Amino acid sequence: MNRRIGICIGDVTGIGPEVTLKALDKESSKDDFSYLLLGDYPLLEELNKQLNLSLSLTLHEEGKPAKSKFSVFNPFTEALSSQMPAGSPIAAGAAVAYLHEAARRCLSGELSGMVTAPVNKESIIRSGIPFVGQTELLSELANTQRTAMMLLGHDDRGRWLRVVLATTHVAIKKVSDRLTQSAVELAIEMAGKACTDLGLPKSRIAVCGLNPHAGEGGEMGTEEITTITPAVEVCRKKGLDAHGPYAADALFHKVFKGDYEVVVAMYHDQGLAPLKMIAFESGINWTLGLPFTRTSPDHGTAYDIAGKGIANGSSMIAALNLAKQLSLKK
Repeated sequence: MNRRIGICIGDVTGIGPEVTLKALDKESSKDDFSYLLLGDYPLLEELNKQLNLSLSLTLHEEGKPAKSKFSVFNPFTEALSSQMPAGSPIAAGAAVAYLHEAARRCLSGELSGMVTAPVNKESIIRSGIPFVGQTELLSELANTQRTAMMLLGHDDRGRWLRVVLATTHVAIKKVSDRLTQSAVELAIEMAGKACTDLGLPKSRIAVCGLNPHAGEGGEMGTEEITTITPAVEVCRKKGLDAHGPYAADALFHKVFKGDYEVVVAMYHDQGLAPLKMIAFESGINWTLGLPFTRTSPDHGTAYDIAGKGIANGSSMIAALNLAKQLSLKK
């Protein structure tokens, strides 16, 4: 069984490198996994010392056994500096290069999965690289369109919320056009499989409506009638325990109480606002449908606190632990 996880350190002008090292320092002694960090070795070693961590980082050598639990490989040709301004185009280019390299190694079987630290979409686009999001890029690299984004996390009492998105990074005014029956069906199917992969005893799936009050029988919109309900019915005929569409404003309360294992939300903020409300520091982004495991902390680059040593590594720890859990099931 392959127990090697790749970690993309993300935008180095953000908190990605910091939360990565903090998470590894706290959690890695608890397992027998090894880690390949995709990033700049001098920068990581400097940060390792600044944070007073004791990680033994070594340079990765192709074709040779790793010298330590933590090896570093840099697929990006330009040297990086810890003094680069926030959102540097060089840092943005490096972050994308890390994603490409980790995906390549996952597809080849060298890595059992990958964890991605935060990148900044605006910085990447301004650097001249076409980019919608990490989920979309990894789907393209894996040559599959049957992927979905799941966000999951728990509150301080251990109550979980799991959300799968029917549409991802889409402007609100375009959501209705992108919300097809097949997209909703895919999200429901992926939600059911995710429950199985997580080892949950039940796979009850609650599906949100798009419009206020789930459309009020067509008075506030017809997407529930023409698109969402037919998708739910198709999935139920396939044996999935799917229900809805329900008004989203009340649904999340029922899910949080434990009536359902997972929610299918129709658009990005419909699902992520409740998730981040209860699991801001423990949230995980899991890309469903890829031929390899990919997880990520559910937060951004946090340029405002980068370099101050105060970033919270909890979400990265959760992402690492989920990646390891899923890898052991393969």
